Amino acid sequence: MEKYTVDITDDALADMDALYEHIATKLQAPENAIGQYNRIADAILTLESFPDRFGLFECEPEHSIGIHKMIVDNYIVCYVIDPGVVTVTDVLYGASDLHKRLTERHI
Repeated sequence: MEKYTVDITDDALADMDALYEHIATKLQAPENAIGQYNRIADAILTLESFPDRFGLFECEPEHSIGIHKMIVDNYIVCYVIDPGVVTVTDVLYGASDLHKRLTERHI
C-alpha cells in the first residue's frame, strides 16, 4: 500500500485557525473549537492512505485541475494529489459558496 506525504498549505492552516477562533470566540465555545479542529486535523492525516477515496469537485474548473473534497462535519477539506504527495489547499465551511471561495484564492 502506497503511503503519501501529507502537506498542508499556509492557506489551509489559516482556514483552520480562523474556524477555531470563530467557534471559540464568536460562539464562545472553546471546547467545541478544539474538538472541531482536532477532528479536521485527524481526518487530514488519514489522507496518507488512499487519498483518492474522496471524489473530485463536480464543478469546473475545480474538477479539471483535480481538486478533491473530503467532508468533515460541516467543513470541506480541499486537496490535490500528486505522485507521493497530498497537498491540502483549503478548509472551508460547507455552507459557504465553495466555488467562489476557491476561485478567489486559486483560479
